[in-house]
Amino acid sequence: MDNIILILLCLLAGIILKQIKAVPPNAHLALNQFVIYISLPGLALYYIPKIELGTSLLYPLGIAWLGFILSWILFAALGRYLGWSRRLTGCLILTAGLGNTSFVGFPVIQALYGTEGLKTAIMADQPGTFVVLSTLGILVAALYSKGVAGPSQIAKKILFFPPFVAFTIGMFLNFGQLDFPLVLQSAFSKLAVTITPVALIAVGLQLQVDRRSRHWNFMIMGLTYKLMLMPAFFYILYRIIMGEDNLAIDVSIMEAAMAPMITGAILASSNGLKPRLAGMMVGVGIPLSFATLAFWYWIVTFL
Repeated sequence: MDNIILILLCLLAGIILKQIKAVPPNAHLALNQFVIYISLPGLALYYIPKIELGTSLLYPLGIAWLGFILSWILFAALGRYLGWSRRLTGCLILTAGLGNTSFVGFPVIQALYGTEGLKTAIMADQPGTFVVLSTLGILVAALYSKGVAGPSQIAKKILFFPPFVAFTIGMFLNFGQLDFPLVLQSAFSKLAVTITPVALIAVGLQLQVDRRSRHWNFMIMGLTYKLMLMPAFFYILYRIIMGEDNLAIDVSIMEAAMAPMITGAILASSNGLKPRLAGMMVGVGIPLSFATLAFWYWIVTFL
């Protein structure tokens, strides 16, 4: 519960800071870069070497990778059919396709399923959502941002994307069954915990909830997919089609129902993909997800 309160307080702090004249109007840009260059690499370098690889990864990995690919297919098709701009399409792919599997996901899953459930949640987040962000996410950002990026430019963006570099280092250590010295692990863990406050304050600085905004319809489309259609798809796939029913399945479906990923919105914003809409997807999506998560918990538990 304290993590959820922290999320709401940091979001509110960003909204308040936006009203203070001493705070530069583009302050969120510096915070965005801090998350990408400092916080996310720290997260990868701390957690990736510790992940236990195995077949148990498949279900939580599925909700991250397949969920993002479905988002890409859906919004690319809608964008082409409805004549959306490339930046609008890219924003919805990123914010609706990436779930908040850690900052919201971890405390919610731990409260509902305990330590065993949290182990599955970490699998959904680190080799799942985090790696999708660092690969397919940066690919979408490059393809849909202003200007046309060639294959070499896109490859360069992915290979030199700081979280991806950190992930690669972490995986080399994981395969070698190695880890950093304890003093470095402690440092990386402290850098990792800066993600929630810094990223959410940046989102709050960009959040503009205008009733007459032309972004409302797009936000509703994005949140409908993220909060309802994505978990429904995995419920049908895992429970009905595959006939699986265990703790890993329950946690995976609940992680699929999480609100949009904060750092996905940061990535969209930093690449000029409709920053205001990206902020609304997170700012409205996180509070709304508490109600939809309760619905999906009932579905997973009693049906």
